[in-house]
Amino acid sequence: MTARALDRSGVEQEVAQLPEVPAPRSVAPQDARAMSKVFFDRLAELEEGTHEYQDVRNTLIEMNMSLVRYAAGRFRSRGADEMEDIVQVGMIGLIKAIDRFEISREVEFTTFAVPYIVGEIKRFFRDTSWAVHVPRRLQEARVELARATEELRTRLGRTPTVKELAELMSLSEEEVIEARLASNAYRSSSLDAAINSDSEDGEAALANFIGAEDPALELVEDFQTLAPMIAELDERDRRIIHLRFVEELTQSQIGERLGCSQMHVSRLLSRALKKLREGMLSTR
Repeated sequence: MTARALDRSGVEQEVAQLPEVPAPRSVAPQDARAMSKVFFDRLAELEEGTHEYQDVRNTLIEMNMSLVRYAAGRFRSRGADEMEDIVQVGMIGLIKAIDRFEISREVEFTTFAVPYIVGEIKRFFRDTSWAVHVPRRLQEARVELARATEELRTRLGRTPTVKELAELMSLSEEEVIEARLASNAYRSSSLDAAINSDSEDGEAALANFIGAEDPALELVEDFQTLAPMIAELDERDRRIIHLRFVEELTQSQIGERLGCSQMHVSRLLSRALKKLREGMLSTR
């Protein structure tokens, strides 16, 4: 057996001497705390990237998942739909804590890991919770505004004014208003979200209650501008335009009505439309 094989055999024997953890995820938190010390000692002796190193590291991750659940519990108010994402993000924080923990510091791993987990979750909220991206200073101002509002509401027994908030936060009133407007970007609702209505079905999509730009409004403005210009045309040109665009006759049919050729009608119509077009463009 080669020296390399002997070394590997020795490592495997040492790993085998570690406490047997048949189901690391089911280890009680108090037991995980004690067992983690043993596994961290062994992890420090192993070469990163080896199979043995990964086995010990993975066991540490699974044993300490209760820390992630504990930290994620602080954010229950976010709703059940987000808890799965919160736990997944917290796992990233746990892994970072394991990779950066040094047993020589003589600090409890739980004390070291929880800030990592919570910090990762908060970073997730900071980077993804805003429905519309706003500058970081406004994101931070929103948090300060919420705290100041709650403090003054408790102290005054009413909703504080912008001036009162500005004095407490040491900001201008314009900055407080800006922070309030930015808060509107924190949450958004789907246009398909169901809301209560007076309809027979009892619910309707939010999109049904949101106004949209009506293209016909531009036509109303155009008609208002065009009307006096048409009135300035001579009677024959006005009649041709009426027959063409109101009664929707062809140029040949208009020629028959007026007793002239289709070519003549075409020239008269083109001349009248050019005059109207130039008039419209000059008003824009």
